[in-house]
Amino acid sequence: MRHSHKGSSRRSFLFGIGVAPFIPSFLGSYKLLAGPAEKRVRITNIQTMVFQGPRTYTLVKVTSDAGLYGIAEAYGSPGIAVKEQVAALKPLLVGRDPLQIDTIITGLGNRTDGSAHQLMRAVSGVEMALWDLAGKILEVPTWKLLGGKFRDRVRIYDHAGPRDMLDKSACADWAAEVKQRQSGVTCHKFGIQADARERGTARGGPGGGRPTTGGQGRGFDPTGAPRTLSPRQLVNVQRGFDNVREAIGWDRDFMVHGQWGWDVRTSVDLSNALEDSKPVWFEDPLPVEYTDSWKRLTAVSKVPICMGENLARREGFLDFILHQGADIMHPDLRNTGGFLETKRIADIAHVFGMPMANHNTGSQVNTYASAQWAASIHDYIALETITGEGDWMDQVLLLDGPYIKDGYIAVTEKPGLGIELNPDVVRAHLAPGETWWG
Repeated sequence: MRHSHKGSSRRSFLFGIGVAPFIPSFLGSYKLLAGPAEKRVRITNIQTMVFQGPRTYTLVKVTSDAGLYGIAEAYGSPGIAVKEQVAALKPLLVGRDPLQIDTIITGLGNRTDGSAHQLMRAVSGVEMALWDLAGKILEVPTWKLLGGKFRDRVRIYDHAGPRDMLDKSACADWAAEVKQRQSGVTCHKFGIQADARERGTARGGPGGGRPTTGGQGRGFDPTGAPRTLSPRQLVNVQRGFDNVREAIGWDRDFMVHGQWGWDVRTSVDLSNALEDSKPVWFEDPLPVEYTDSWKRLTAVSKVPICMGENLARREGFLDFILHQGADIMHPDLRNTGGFLETKRIADIAHVFGMPMANHNTGSQVNTYASAQWAASIHDYIALETITGEGDWMDQVLLLDGPYIKDGYIAVTEKPGLGIELNPDVVRAHLAPGETWWG
């Protein structure tokens, strides 16, 4: 009886604050738009195609009997068996009405309910492809089906950090280089260099983490090296990020990646060391799952704490939101369940005054699609990308204008996600053994 009463009290509390139902109001509008077309179109095929650059990228295509298709990106590197998982879902999807997205995804049962059989990375790619297809069927942009847009463009942040943060000249060189990039990105993420001069192996980018036994900072070390920093290293961290701020000025922003690599006391110390340089956030300092250590860190940190890229579904985020275990939610649409599930997470976070950003190590496909989703979110900060360098990775899609301009991606007015692949570029970079859509 005690357990039942506890569950009842929790449900009453959640319903009282308006969290538990979270059937977004936009679904009513979506059903009005979709109603006349429902049951007139059927899914006929699900296909995948993997191409390769700095990472691997798993594309998903959902084809209908109306001659229309939707494209999105499931998780790539590390994307072990994601392609095979999509293939396993195909028999459950062919013949279904592609406009009944919520019903389809929920109806995948134990493949979406958090059980040991969940296939969320595959499901997420299929779900986003369905939203692209739905927009094409109904001849409206997907953001309109998601409730409308709050902005006409979405801010982008990239991976770019100085070679050695303890070297002021290296910081100045880095600042000069990023200010000349054609994408115009003004927000950059990189890791912690606690002892760059001692090792001579400082790294920019989010992979620059705490020292490991191998001497290369890479976040959490499975070999069991201490997850702490010495006083000297903490002083170096503060000095390094002060150098970064001095070099880049206050008209640009940066984020600091913790790579899940620190214990709670060191995370507090690091947040103190970062305070004066004022990064947008301190990302993933603690191990992934929720504990009260996240709540403790968030309560004392003067730097906003950000997390969420490895979590799936509303249930994965709920404790962080209810217990204020972070300041900023940072889901990856390819992990959480796709557009609708992540929009529901954003709705819950909104009640608690917690904004959203997006983790994204995908190709131009996922970056462009994620920007269209981000436009529909009220409290939104920035979208990550590993693209924007002006090379072939920015030519995977056929677009009317610049991909990233002045550090932003424009929100498309085309039906669906506005995605059309550049076949010449994708074919030239297919992963070994891959052919055009299988």
